[in-house]
Amino acid sequence: MEKEKEKEAIKKYQMSVLQLACVTGFIAGVLGTLFAFFVHYFNFTEMSPKVILIPFTGKWTDGWLGFVVTAILNGLISIVVALLYYMALRKQKSLIWGAVYGILIFIIIFLVLYPMIPGVEWLFRYNLNTIVTEICFFLLYGLFIGYSISYEYEEQLMWSKVEKSNETEKV
Repeated sequence: MEKEKEKEAIKKYQMSVLQLACVTGFIAGVLGTLFAFFVHYFNFTEMSPKVILIPFTGKWTDGWLGFVVTAILNGLISIVVALLYYMALRKQKSLIWGAVYGILIFIIIFLVLYPMIPGVEWLFRYNLNTIVTEICFFLLYGLFIGYSISYEYEEQLMWSKVEKSNETEKV
C-alpha cells in the first residue's frame, strides 16, 4: 500500500518531457550566454552575447543589468529552440542529431537571417577564430539540447513500459 502511495507522489511531482524541454532550453540559453561572455572576454570571438540588446539603448546595457537581461533573453529564445527540437527530433537516439541541429541553427543565423538581426554580419566577414568558435559553440549548444531532450524522452518511455508491465502483473 505504501509503495502505491510513493508512486503516486512521484507521478505528482514528475515533469512531462515538454516541461523538461522548456527547462532544458532555458538552462541552455543561460549557460550558453555565460560561455559566450567567457569566450568574448578572452577574444576568441568578435561577437558579444550582448548583440541581442542592440535594439535597446542606454547605459544599463553595459552594466550588470545588461548581463542579466542578455542571459534571460537568450534563455527565453532557447526555450523556443528546444521546443522546436522536441517537436521535430525528440525520438532520435543519436548524438549526431543534436550536433546537426546546432550547426543548422548556426547556418540559419549567420547565412540566412543575418540581414534581419542587428549586429550580426554575414559569416565570412568575421575572422577565422570567430567562425570556428561560433561553430563549436552552436555544436555544443545543439548537443546539449538534443541529448537532454532525447534522453528524457527515452527515459520516460522506459518508465511507462515498466509501469504497464507492473500493472499487467498485478492483474
